[in-house]
This record gives sequence, C-alpha cells and structure tokens, in this order.
Amino acid sequence: MRNLILTALLLASAPAAAVIRVDINSGIAQPLPIAVPTFATAATAQTEAGSTAALGAQVAQVIAADLGSSGLFRPIDPAAYTSVVTIPDVTQPQFASWRTIAAQALITGSVTANPDGGITLGCYAYDVFSSEELARQGFVTTAANWRRAAHKCADLVYSRLTGETGYFDSRIVYVSETGPKTKRIKRLAVMDQDGAGHRFLTNGQSLVLTPRFAPNQQTITYMSFSNNRPRVWIYTIGTGRQEAVGDFPNMSFAPRFSPDGSNIVFSMAIGGNTDVYRMDLGSRKLTRLTTGPGIDTAPSYSPDGSRIVFESDRGGTQQIYTMSADGSGQTRISFGDGRYATPVWSPRGDLIAFTRLGGGQFRIGVMKPDGGGERLLTNSYQDEGPTWSPNGRVVLFFRTLAGRAGSVDLHSVDLSGQNERKLKTPLDGSDPAWSPLLP
Repeated sequence: MRNLILTALLLASAPAAAVIRVDINSGIAQPLPIAVPTFATAATAQTEAGSTAALGAQVAQVIAADLGSSGLFRPIDPAAYTSVVTIPDVTQPQFASWRTIAAQALITGSVTANPDGGITLGCYAYDVFSSEELARQGFVTTAANWRRAAHKCADLVYSRLTGETGYFDSRIVYVSETGPKTKRIKRLAVMDQDGAGHRFLTNGQSLVLTPRFAPNQQTITYMSFSNNRPRVWIYTIGTGRQEAVGDFPNMSFAPRFSPDGSNIVFSMAIGGNTDVYRMDLGSRKLTRLTTGPGIDTAPSYSPDGSRIVFESDRGGTQQIYTMSADGSGQTRISFGDGRYATPVWSPRGDLIAFTRLGGGQFRIGVMKPDGGGERLLTNSYQDEGPTWSPNGRVVLFFRTLAGRAGSVDLHSVDLSGQNERKLKTPLDGSDPAWSPLLP
C-alpha cells in the first residue's frame, strides 16, 4: 500500500466565518448546489502523474464525487458553467458567473508542479452569494499522491460547511468474493473509500473473514482458515507479512483492535462454549472476559477503550450486551423484536450500529449505548456487517441479494437512512471495515 507523505500548509490568514452551513442533524431536503470547476495551473508542467492541467481536471472530479456521495451536496454539471477558472480567479472569483447557475458554494484551486517533482494543491471554498471566502489550505505531496490531496480538500470543505470532520481521505478493507455460493473464494482486499487504489492482499488459497484495521492503519487483523485451522491473524500492509495471533488448539475468530492498538479482543471456542478474550500484543498475555454459557462474540471497543459491546445468545437468542473493558458489568441492551448481531461502536461514542434479524430480513440499525433510541436504517433482504465512517456519520455494510445467485455488494447509508449508495468493487464484496482518517 502507498506510504506517501502529504503535508498541509496554510495559504493565508484564518478565513472568514462561514456564511452558509449545512445542517446534517435535521435531514437534507435539498442538497446544497456546489460548483467544482477544473483547478487552474499557472503553467502546464509534466509530472509523473501527468500534466498539471490534466491533474487539475481530475482533482475537481474527485472532490465533486466525494462531496456528492455524502448526499449533502449537489455538484452542478460542468456543462452548465459559463466561465473557466484561471489563476487570478482562484483568489478573486467572478462570483456573478457562478450565481447565474445557482451555485451556492464554489470549490476551486490550483495545481502547481514543485522543483522536487512533487505538486502543491491549493484548495479554496467560497460562499457564492455573499462573495465570502470560507476556507483555504494548501497540500504538498508527490504527484502520484494527488488523489489524497483531493480527498483532503473535500474533507476541508465538508468540515467547514457542516462543522464536522470529513471522512473522504480514508480506506476500506473488505473480503472480495468470487465463485459459486457453495465454494466461494474469499480474499482480503483494500481500497480508498471511493474505490480507487484497489489492491488484493491475499491470494484466496485460504478462506478469510472479518478484517479490521488497527488504529495505525498499517496492520489488519482478521480470521483465516489457513491449513484448515480457523484462527486470528495479523497482516502488515506494506510488507505483506502475516502472523497468527497465538497457536491456540481451539477456533478463534471475530477479532478487533483496541483504540490504542495495544490489544486485540476476539472470541475463542473451548469445550462447546465461546467466550470473549483479550490479548496484550506486547506480552501476548491472554485474559478471558466472559464466562457465561453459550456464544459470546463480535466484540467492539468504545472509542475511549473503557467499554466493549458484543453479541451473546446466553439468554436464548442473539442479543447485544455491553461490559467494562475488564469484563465486569455485563448488561443486555437490545430488547426489540428479532435477533441482534455484529454490534460496532461509533467512533463518536454516541451510537452502536448492529444487524437485526427478524421477519425474514437482515437490516442495519443504530441504538444508543444504553439501548435507547433504536432506529433501523435499511430495509432490504439481507443487510449485515456494519462499520462506521471515521466521523461516525455514515455506516458501511454488505448486502446479499435474494435468489440462488446471491451476489454480495458493499453499500453505505447515512444516519438519516436516506442517502444509500452502492460502492464499486471489481468482484463481490463482504465484511467491510472502514479505517480512521489517514494522517
């Protein structure tokens, strides 16, 4: 996976306070119309990723796609633009031209080739009707890393107009699937959140499930059936090194890192009973956290590391429970109709996403950590395996279609339950996990 440096720099003094603001808490009746014209270049120069003029067009396309995918913004078709942005226009926009096409925000900027072969991407956002600047920032990176700079620009705009952190400069790891339903080949794959930079990590010789990022985003923990032994493994991105987490004689599965990356929690089946365990990755010390009868699995830490949510059938059906990180205070929090599975704590700490099974459907929902405020976000045949965007505003999951073919795809939905979209993957995809924002 790419290991490239991206440096942010301030282009000027602090911008004026935003005049327009998107309220993401009240639901979006009409997305904000925005214009994202081709980024200007003072003099076309060649880079390892193409000319600065070509990069200017590609950068604008990525930013528009990012913001449009959120459902909060509506990029205006460039065919409607009445002017082309030049370098002077970047800092002194011709606002009248953008008012004529009813753009409320203008996102523009420049691409400059640097003497060392890298580029500087200047990112600017304006309120068109008040003619005020909302934000500006520069990003210095290698030319090959231009997409990350574009995602950073989109994150900057999203943050200024919503008041919340963006999520576009992030990655997704998932299980890529192919072959008949009775003999699926499953490989680990990783990509940018918009599907770019796709890469297979494993060759499919061993079945893999439930990949999860470490906080440092350079390692992934997952379950593998290597040599027909279902065990938890760690994969190091960059080197491709794979290491089993302990040589346990029993089945271990459903791993997830602690927020500081020092521990892994997972389930292990011993003598017909499945419990949640914690392993210190430094000392490899193993601590058993649950001891009840039945199956305790799918543990997920709260963002501060103080609590863990998990699923258990100790009461006769799959339900969601929480406990302190040391295993104390185990409490059931789900009481709706049906069964509950795959809980995962939001990075904001305010919600827990889950899969609810009932009425012949698998649906994605959210609830508060005390079990209150339960809401279902999807209504399809089989939606499961939720994972959160870095800012806790979007839930990614996988959907299995009805029928014998039963294709499996990745989908996302925001907390309003209204903005649902399908992510593009080369093959079928399941078991996604969203990374934190890249540094």
